[in-house]
Amino acid sequence: MTPTPEDGDDDGEADRHLGGGDRDHHHREGVTAEVTVHAHERPVERVGIAREILLHAQAGADRDQHLRSADFFDVARYPQITFRSTRIAPAGNDTFLITGQLTMRGVTKEITLPVTYAGDVRDPWGNTKAGFSTETTLDRKDFGMVWNAALDQGGVLLGDQVKISINLEAKLEQPAPQPAP
Repeated sequence: MTPTPEDGDDDGEADRHLGGGDRDHHHREGVTAEVTVHAHERPVERVGIAREILLHAQAGADRDQHLRSADFFDVARYPQITFRSTRIAPAGNDTFLITGQLTMRGVTKEITLPVTYAGDVRDPWGNTKAGFSTETTLDRKDFGMVWNAALDQGGVLLGDQVKISINLEAKLEQPAPQPAP
Protein backbone atom coordinates (compact mmCIF):
# COMPACT_ATOMS: atom_id res chain seq x y z
CA MET A 1 0.00 0.00 0.00
CA THR A 2 1.17 3.53 -0.61
CA PRO A 3 0.14 6.83 1.01
CA THR A 4 -2.46 8.82 -0.87
CA PRO A 5 -1.58 12.51 -1.18
CA GLU A 6 -4.46 13.55 -3.42
CA ASP A 7 -3.71 16.42 -5.83
CA GLY A 8 -4.74 19.76 -4.39
CA ASP A 9 -5.62 18.21 -1.03
CA ASP A 10 -2.84 19.81 1.02
CA ASP A 11 -4.89 22.62 2.49
CA GLY A 12 -4.15 22.20 6.18
CA GLU A 13 -7.77 21.32 6.92
CA ALA A 14 -8.73 18.15 8.73
CA ASP A 15 -11.01 15.48 7.29
CA ARG A 16 -11.88 11.93 8.21
CA HIS A 17 -10.51 8.67 6.80
CA LEU A 18 -13.22 7.91 4.22
CA GLY A 19 -16.07 8.16 6.69
CA GLY A 20 -14.12 6.84 9.68
CA GLY A 21 -13.28 8.74 12.83
CA ASP A 22 -9.56 9.33 12.31
CA ARG A 23 -8.40 12.90 11.72
CA ASP A 24 -6.02 13.70 8.87
CA HIS A 25 -4.33 17.11 8.82
CA HIS A 26 -2.82 16.85 5.32
CA HIS A 27 0.84 17.43 6.27
CA ARG A 28 2.29 14.83 3.95
CA GLU A 29 4.38 16.44 1.23
CA GLY A 30 7.63 14.59 0.77
CA VAL A 31 6.37 11.34 2.33
CA THR A 32 7.09 7.98 0.78
CA ALA A 33 5.84 4.87 2.50
CA GLU A 34 5.46 1.17 1.97
CA VAL A 35 3.01 -0.80 4.08
CA THR A 36 2.93 -4.52 3.33
CA VAL A 37 -0.36 -6.20 4.22
CA HIS A 38 -1.78 -9.70 4.17
CA ALA A 39 -5.53 -9.29 4.64
CA HIS A 40 -6.22 -12.82 5.87
CA GLU A 41 -3.34 -13.00 8.34
CA ARG A 42 -3.17 -9.53 9.90
CA PRO A 43 -3.64 -6.03 8.56
CA VAL A 44 0.04 -5.04 8.72
CA GLU A 45 3.07 -7.16 7.88
CA ARG A 46 5.84 -4.55 7.37
CA VAL A 47 6.13 -0.74 7.43
CA GLY A 48 8.74 1.56 5.92
CA ILE A 49 8.38 5.34 5.87
CA ALA A 50 10.70 8.11 4.68
CA ARG A 51 9.76 11.74 5.31
CA GLU A 52 11.57 14.63 3.72
CA ILE A 53 11.87 17.42 6.25
CA LEU A 54 9.64 20.14 4.85
CA LEU A 55 8.60 22.59 7.51
CA HIS A 56 5.68 24.97 7.37
CA ALA A 57 5.58 26.62 10.78
CA GLN A 58 2.69 28.90 11.61
CA ALA A 59 5.18 31.42 13.02
CA GLY A 60 6.76 32.17 9.64
CA ALA A 61 9.87 31.80 7.52
CA ASP A 62 12.38 32.73 10.25
CA ARG A 63 11.15 29.93 12.49
CA ASP A 64 11.11 27.48 9.55
CA GLN A 65 14.71 28.38 8.74
CA HIS A 66 15.78 27.92 12.37
CA LEU A 67 14.09 24.49 12.51
CA ARG A 68 15.96 23.48 9.32
CA SER A 69 19.31 24.62 10.79
CA ALA A 70 21.89 22.53 12.66
CA ASP A 71 20.24 23.64 15.93
CA PHE A 72 17.34 21.29 15.14
CA PHE A 73 16.86 19.03 12.08
CA ASP A 74 20.08 19.96 10.22
CA VAL A 75 18.27 19.44 6.91
CA ALA A 76 21.37 20.22 4.83
CA ARG A 77 23.07 17.10 6.23
CA TYR A 78 20.03 14.95 7.09
CA PRO A 79 17.13 15.69 4.72
CA GLN A 80 14.98 12.72 5.76
CA ILE A 81 13.46 11.08 8.80
CA THR A 82 13.00 7.33 8.29
CA PHE A 83 11.28 4.48 10.11
CA ARG A 84 11.71 0.79 9.25
CA SER A 85 9.73 -1.82 11.16
CA THR A 86 11.54 -4.83 12.59
CA ARG A 87 8.70 -6.46 14.53
CA ILE A 88 4.90 -6.22 14.59
CA ALA A 89 2.81 -7.75 17.36
CA PRO A 90 -0.95 -7.73 17.91
CA ALA A 91 -1.92 -5.69 20.98
CA GLY A 92 -5.69 -5.92 20.98
CA ASN A 93 -8.59 -5.35 18.66
CA ASP A 94 -7.23 -3.46 15.60
CA THR A 95 -4.17 -2.36 17.58
CA PHE A 96 -0.56 -3.38 17.00
CA LEU A 97 2.81 -2.63 18.55
CA ILE A 98 5.17 -1.83 15.69
CA THR A 99 8.82 -1.81 16.72
CA GLY A 100 11.42 -0.44 14.39
CA GLN A 101 14.37 1.79 13.71
CA LEU A 102 13.69 5.56 13.68
CA THR A 103 16.50 7.60 12.12
CA MET A 104 16.61 11.36 12.56
CA ARG A 105 19.68 13.64 12.29
CA GLY A 106 21.86 10.57 11.62
CA VAL A 107 20.86 8.99 14.96
CA THR A 108 18.99 5.67 14.90
CA LYS A 109 16.91 4.55 17.88
CA GLU A 110 14.63 1.59 18.33
CA ILE A 111 11.11 2.72 19.17
CA THR A 112 7.77 0.96 19.55
CA LEU A 113 4.66 2.62 18.18
CA PRO A 114 1.14 1.68 19.30
CA VAL A 115 -0.66 1.66 15.92
CA THR A 116 -4.41 1.56 15.43
CA TYR A 117 -5.75 0.05 12.23
CA ALA A 118 -8.83 2.09 11.22
CA GLY A 119 -10.00 -0.47 8.67
CA ASP A 120 -10.15 -0.41 4.91
CA VAL A 121 -12.77 0.89 2.51
CA ARG A 122 -13.34 1.26 -1.21
CA ASP A 123 -13.44 4.91 -2.31
CA PRO A 124 -15.80 6.23 -5.02
CA TRP A 125 -13.08 5.65 -7.67
CA GLY A 126 -12.69 1.95 -6.86
CA ASN A 127 -9.47 2.21 -4.83
CA THR A 128 -9.09 0.20 -1.64
CA LYS A 129 -7.66 2.33 1.15
CA ALA A 130 -6.68 1.56 4.74
CA GLY A 131 -6.15 3.95 7.62
CA PHE A 132 -3.59 3.78 10.43
CA SER A 133 -2.79 6.13 13.32
CA THR A 134 -0.27 6.38 16.15
CA GLU A 135 1.02 8.81 18.74
CA THR A 136 4.22 8.73 20.74
CA THR A 137 6.52 11.04 22.65
CA LEU A 138 10.24 11.35 21.92
CA ASP A 139 13.05 13.10 23.76
CA ARG A 140 14.52 15.51 21.19
CA LYS A 141 17.94 15.34 22.89
CA ASP A 142 18.13 11.60 22.05
CA PHE A 143 18.43 12.73 18.42
CA GLY A 144 21.02 15.47 18.99
CA MET A 145 18.59 18.40 19.21
CA VAL A 146 20.02 20.15 22.24
CA TRP A 147 19.58 23.85 21.35
CA ASN A 148 17.63 25.90 23.86
CA ALA A 149 17.42 29.48 25.07
CA ALA A 150 17.16 30.83 28.61
CA LEU A 151 14.12 32.98 29.34
CA ASP A 152 14.42 36.35 31.14
CA GLN A 153 11.97 35.24 33.84
CA GLY A 154 13.81 31.93 34.36
CA GLY A 155 13.53 28.54 32.78
CA VAL A 156 14.14 27.68 29.15
CA LEU A 157 12.24 28.15 25.90
CA LEU A 158 11.87 24.48 24.91
CA GLY A 159 10.94 21.29 26.68
CA ASP A 160 12.74 18.06 25.85
CA GLN A 161 9.64 15.95 25.12
CA VAL A 162 8.08 16.17 21.63
CA LYS A 163 4.69 14.62 20.84
CA ILE A 164 4.51 12.92 17.43
CA SER A 165 1.15 12.12 15.80
CA ILE A 166 0.89 10.15 12.57
CA ASN A 167 -2.26 9.48 10.55
CA LEU A 168 -1.65 7.47 7.39
CA GLU A 169 -4.08 6.52 4.66
CA ALA A 170 -2.67 3.97 2.23
CA LYS A 171 -3.97 2.80 -1.15
CA LEU A 172 -3.79 -0.87 -2.09
CA GLU A 173 -1.66 -1.49 -5.16
CA GLN A 174 -2.16 -4.82 -6.88
CA PRO A 175 1.02 -6.79 -7.60
CA ALA A 176 2.14 -6.73 -11.23
CA PRO A 177 1.02 -9.83 -13.15
CA GLN A 178 3.70 -12.48 -13.42
CA PRO A 179 4.78 -13.41 -16.99
CA ALA A 180 3.70 -16.84 -18.16
CA PRO A 181 6.48 -19.47 -18.09
